[in-house]
Order: sequence, then C-alpha cells, then structure tokens
Amino acid sequence: MKLLEPGAVLDGFLIEECIHSGGMAHIYRVHYADGRPGPGFPMAMKVPRMTAGDGAENIVSFEVESQIMQVLTGSHVPRFVAAGDLSRVPYLVMEYVPGRTLQHWLDAEMAPSVGEIIHLGVAMAHAVHALHQQNTVHLDLKPENVLIRDNGSAVLLDFGLSCHAHYPDLLAEQLRKAVGSPIWIAPEQVVGVRGDPRSDIFAIGVMLYQLCTGELPFGEPQTASGLRQRLWMDPTPPRRLKPDLPPWLQEVVLRCLEPEAAQRYPSGAHLAFDLSNPEQIRVTERGNKVTGTKFRVHFKRWLKAAGMHYQPSPMASQQIDEVPIVMVAVPHKDVTDATLYSLRQAVARSLGTRPGARLACVTVISSSQTSASEEHKSESTVHRRYLTTLRQWAQPLDQPGQQTSFHVLESGDVAQAILDYATGNNVSVIVMGAATHGLKTQRFIATVPIKVAMDAPCTVILVKQSLPFDHLGSGPESSDETDSPEAGARAS
Repeated sequence: MKLLEPGAVLDGFLIEECIHSGGMAHIYRVHYADGRPGPGFPMAMKVPRMTAGDGAENIVSFEVESQIMQVLTGSHVPRFVAAGDLSRVPYLVMEYVPGRTLQHWLDAEMAPSVGEIIHLGVAMAHAVHALHQQNTVHLDLKPENVLIRDNGSAVLLDFGLSCHAHYPDLLAEQLRKAVGSPIWIAPEQVVGVRGDPRSDIFAIGVMLYQLCTGELPFGEPQTASGLRQRLWMDPTPPRRLKPDLPPWLQEVVLRCLEPEAAQRYPSGAHLAFDLSNPEQIRVTERGNKVTGTKFRVHFKRWLKAAGMHYQPSPMASQQIDEVPIVMVAVPHKDVTDATLYSLRQAVARSLGTRPGARLACVTVISSSQTSASEEHKSESTVHRRYLTTLRQWAQPLDQPGQQTSFHVLESGDVAQAILDYATGNNVSVIVMGAATHGLKTQRFIATVPIKVAMDAPCTVILVKQSLPFDHLGSGPESSDETDSPEAGARAS
C-alpha cells in the first residue's frame, strides 16, 4: 500500500505526517477531520504494508493485532481508538505514546549503567506481567517494540505476532513455521509452540544481555538450523565479556535465557522482584561462571532436544496463579508465640500447594524505632536486627529450591506500607494475622488487617489463633484462615 499523503482524510481521520515507515507498516499522526474533540490523548494510525510482494503473514498479523488491541487495557499498551475494514483500507488508530524505544539505550555511545539496566529490566518485566494477566503473550518482544515513557514505565508495541488464550491463534493455524524475530525468539517458538508466557521472559533476557554486553547472545541466525541451536546452547557468560558486571546480574540474565521454559522465571513479577532486590538473589554457579558451558553438557542437551515432545503452552494467567509471589506480614511488637506459630503454619500450607512460589517476609517498623528509641544505633543496625528476627521466624519454612526474601519497611502507616509493597511487587497472596498486636492495643489498630483486606489488589488470608500455644501439638489445626469479607479474597 502506497504512503498516504498529509491532508488526506480516511474514515473521518485527517492524516498528518508519516512518523515511521517499516517493513510491516506505516505509522501516521492523525486527528479527527471534523474538528470534534479527540479522545483525550494524541492518536496515531498504523497502516499495514500489503503489496503484491508481501506474504500472508502481513495480512494475518493485521487481523491478530486488530483483534487483540481491542481487548487489552492498562498503561502498558496503547489505547485503542478504531480499526479499518480489511476489505477496504486496513488500519488501526491508537494512542500515540511519546517516549524512546529500548533501541535508544543500545545505540547510545556510552553503555548503560547497572542502575539503568535494572530500571529498564523492571519496567519491561512489569509490562509483560500486566500483559500476561490478560492472557496475552506478546511473542515478538524486541528493542523497537518496547517504548519507555518519560516516567520510566514501559509500553509494549506491535501485537501482530501475539497470542491471546481466548481467541483463535490465526498465525499457528495458517503459518506452519517458526514465527518471530530470529534474534529474540524463544527455543519453544522455534519448534512451533506459541502462547507460553515464559517465551516473553526469554526475549527480555536477550535484551538484558544486549544491555549488559553490547553483544547478541545467539548472534543473528539466518537458517532454521541456526535458530535451533538455542534449544541446547548457552550464550557466552556476560561476565566473560564484561568482567565488572555483578554476579547477581549474570544470574538473572542467564536464568531468563535457559533453553527449557520451566527453568526460567515463571512470570514477569518474579523477574521484576529479583531485579528490584539484588541483595536477596541467591547466586549459583550460573552467576559466577566466566567460561562457556562444556561440550558434553551441550551434547546431552542436543540429544534431549532431538527427542523432546513439547507440551502445549500454559494459559498465561494460570501460569501466574500457579507460581505466585506470597507475602507474609510478620508483626514484631506485642505479639505472642502462638500468633507467630499460627502465621507460619498458614504460610507453610500456602506454599505447599504452590511449588516454585516465592515467599516475601515483610515487617513494618515506625520511623521512631530508628530515631529516638534507637539513638545509640544506626539505621542499618536496627534494620539488620529485624532482618535477623525475620530469618529466624522463617527458618522452619526453608525448603530446597524455595526462594525466600526478607524486607524491613519503615512507615508510620502499617497498612499502607503493606499495600504499597504488595502493589509494587505484584504480590498474588498476602498472609497476615487477623490481630497483629497485643490485646491492650487491638482496639486502636484493628483497622490494619481490615484496611489491607479491603484495599489489597490480590487475595488476602487472615490468620487467627484458635488454641493456646501449649495445646498446639495435641489439638486440631492451630489456625483458621478466615473467609469473611475481611479476608477479602480479591482477584488480582
């Protein structure tokens, strides 16, 4: 389709200048031609290229994007306005989002700092998690499709190769080959498995590798056999290329790039959590190595990949639900051993039904505890003391492979601190005591669990002690997980 001329009118939209001309589409700035008020944000029109030389992929991709854009919501995708008829002039009108794509940081003369890489990684992980919560997997994440707003949040672009669990996968039905960008495509996509949310985690890993090293982890494969190598090959360890990279960052990047999806981060929330809390990352051999994987390891993987039967992809929202981030709010003042025991038992049951879940142990202290009452101690000393207490409390919960982190928050508003933490870290389940302080002060702060239960963006389990502590070993269950409105089982 030829370029539209500025000043032309198409279905009531006045065409302005062409702001992007790519291999798949042209993008124009537009506004309403009749002078009526706009939707409250600037608009852009995307017109796919559909010439005689273009393949069926362009047509199918337009249909896919038109279908998916109309159902996506949230700040991490452009807002949809209108779509044109494929039989006449196909187009999509959507929000024009100002910002810079990730390619800006890759093209910069100075390599991004570790802090910038963290910020960009967290932004991408949050955006992908929001997309997966809507049962959509992008499947074509690359630097030019990730836009960073001025406020630092990420917006995902170009959903022409995406997959929505509730709609027919037109690309899988009509194109019998790997669909995606060769540099960033995940191993399971190479063999035709679409819709796995962990494919997007792999693509983020490729971009993080680029940001860390300035290199591509798997080169630019041009053939099917070149693409298949990522089913068993590891990239060069980033620290071999950039020795000053911290081991924890290599641990994160290489976990994203694991050949088997089950070995990667199970969700964008888990990835964002690690990037936001690098001091909590347990660095393994993966993060410390500076030499390449040995030939015999790659050979064993090659044999396994050659005979592997790839399972259908899990539904994105189901994958998130099965491997949640569980937060437990542990009180530290006016609390009995019975309450702490009951709380730990409830957490153990929650983790026991969700293998691979991450546990975040949180306690909230007031600013006065790091000032007047602790004048002889530094703030870091006070925090270390509470961190030690949290670790001792959680020690019986420690299991092989269990990811547990510990956080001391400082705030004068306990409930709001818990809510902010849960929202900022995409927590799926909050476990807390129904009464978080002693009997003498309950009537003053009983609103804390109620406020959390009512305002939380996720499920809340309130735990109430039902037996004296000295009878716990011989009686029935020690705690009840309430299902009252206060428990507020709210779906995220």
